[in-house]
Amino acid sequence: MRQILPDNPKQIVFSGGGLRCFWQGGFMQELEKTRHYKPERITGVSGGALAGAAWLGGIEDRLLQVMCARFEEQDSNLNLFEDDDSGVTPHQTLYCAIVSEVLDDALQARIADGPQFQILIAHPPDPLPPALSGAAMTVAYEAELHIKNAPHFDWAEKMGLDYSLVDANKAAREKVLDDLVCAAAVIPPVFKPPHWDGRPVVDGGMADQAPMPEPDEGETLILLTRAYKRLPEADTRYYIHPSEETPADKIDFTDPAKLQETWALGEADAKRILRG
Repeated sequence: MRQILPDNPKQIVFSGGGLRCFWQGGFMQELEKTRHYKPERITGVSGGALAGAAWLGGIEDRLLQVMCARFEEQDSNLNLFEDDDSGVTPHQTLYCAIVSEVLDDALQARIADGPQFQILIAHPPDPLPPALSGAAMTVAYEAELHIKNAPHFDWAEKMGLDYSLVDANKAAREKVLDDLVCAAAVIPPVFKPPHWDGRPVVDGGMADQAPMPEPDEGETLILLTRAYKRLPEADTRYYIHPSEETPADKIDFTDPAKLQETWALGEADAKRILRG
């Protein structure tokens, strides 16, 4: 499918993909050298929630620098011999520390007064423990992702997964946007499901990798982090994806060079698409 950019989209969707979402940062930063989009609505899911917040706040470069600096200190994706309560991997503790650092009060104030921003979160089914049911949802999601090979799916939903778009502007006004962004990127069993509004939360990407805003109106730029074989045919939707597999793995927190290479791929893809 040929990739074409809309002239002035009313909506932008930041899809999930963990660290692959740094492709979105590079892409948007290069794109904005010539196109200055001012959408009415933005959605984000999983790692795309952080990418969307960074774009809205104009801190994509800072996020890349902070993430790379933290990864320089990390030599393993396991935490087996650490004497703390961060679990068997350092991912959740490290990710949330980075999110809290970059989504400070000043940035949250800017987002609170900005365009509509929504973040997709999901809730595992009752009555099983959230970590167990969330892990089952992860298996269903991974299976459908590879079999169906499309950004929109429903297997986990059929198994009882519930989901919703959360008002991220309101969360920013209440200075809890960092908590919401962390809750949006929870992949059991690597991450422990936190709670939002009293309910356990798992990664919203299990419900939809590219959630449309509510309301869903006008041309939409959808920033994927991988190519899919099946994309919906919709005249108002513009699906854009990396030209090749991103160097960064979804949850490898040990290699800052791959983050920078993924960012550079986003920049190169933006230049390529702008050239037509």
